Amino acid sequence: IGYAMADHHRAELVADALKMAVGRSTLKPGCIAHSDRGSEYTSGEYRTLIRELNLRQSMVRTGSCYDNAAAESFSGLLKAEIGTTVWESHEAARADVFRFIEVEYNRTRLRKHPVYGYVTPLETRALTTRDLTPAA
Repeated sequence: IGYAMADHHRAELVADALKMAVGRSTLKPGCIAHSDRGSEYTSGEYRTLIRELNLRQSMVRTGSCYDNAAAESFSGLLKAEIGTTVWESHEAARADVFRFIEVEYNRTRLRKHPVYGYVTPLETRALTTRDLTPAA
């Protein structure tokens, strides 16, 4: 839902991605923010932001490659699609990553959902977050 790019691995990078996720969606209180055990995710800045946003933090178990399989799968796909590119600037890299995530991946890549069938990630999000409260 959220992502960020920078030329560093400081906590503000992942904090920016989390803020983007919050700004783009309606994360409910107690929503789980899952990550690996990188220093940026264990930082005081990130953990404070998690608490301020009323989210729950979850991290992979040490040595378990399966806990973060979805994120690793997406990272592998991103690298396979655009990872060998050498960009002229940071702005060009950001634009290429944005295009891949927001246009190609979220809007055109079909994945089989166990309930909804073949839908894009954007359609899956819409279907799983719609209000199913009956009208009065």
